Amino acid sequence: MEISYEIQEGLQLAGSSARVPDKAYDLFLNKVFTDVAKSGSSNNDSQLSAIEQGVLKQSYAALCTLVLEAAKHDADSDTISSTLEDCKFSQDRIDAFIKLFQERKEEIRALLSNVGHAPPHIVDVDWRLDFYLKNKHIDKINEPTYMISLKVEQGLQGTKDVQFCCSLEQLQDLVGKLKDATKSLEKAAQGS
Repeated sequence: MEISYEIQEGLQLAGSSARVPDKAYDLFLNKVFTDVAKSGSSNNDSQLSAIEQGVLKQSYAALCTLVLEAAKHDADSDTISSTLEDCKFSQDRIDAFIKLFQERKEEIRALLSNVGHAPPHIVDVDWRLDFYLKNKHIDKINEPTYMISLKVEQGLQGTKDVQFCCSLEQLQDLVGKLKDATKSLEKAAQGS
């Protein structure tokens, strides 16, 4: 887990009892985890007035970054402890951080899984064949139309349906492209 020099400076400020008093540290840490996990409002800002504003901002940003990076890399307690020790945290402060991190780790990882531009995963397909005999413009059409409904999974938001209609030719084209994609994946898997 790589942490930039600026983040290390912020962590050193957060670890300093002279800059962040012990009394305010627990409230500060709770605020960081609550804000990162977005699990409610943290109205203890007035109680953090003992911390200088510049120190508060830099420490807050550094702790948020550490929480997110540790969750992203699924860091264990030893890795986090080592990082915090390098930033001159006392053992009590390290233990408090690790305790909160372990409690909220899965929640934060779940939130991080929703970040990105990955397309939704198809988990089910339903289809229906409609046969149009005529419409209001032409008396005789006699053409099949396929109604396709893809059930897609979108992280924590559950599933949703993506529906579209296509002709026989369009459906055959879609199936052909899916077969080509499957073959390409199989070749890539055999090559690695």
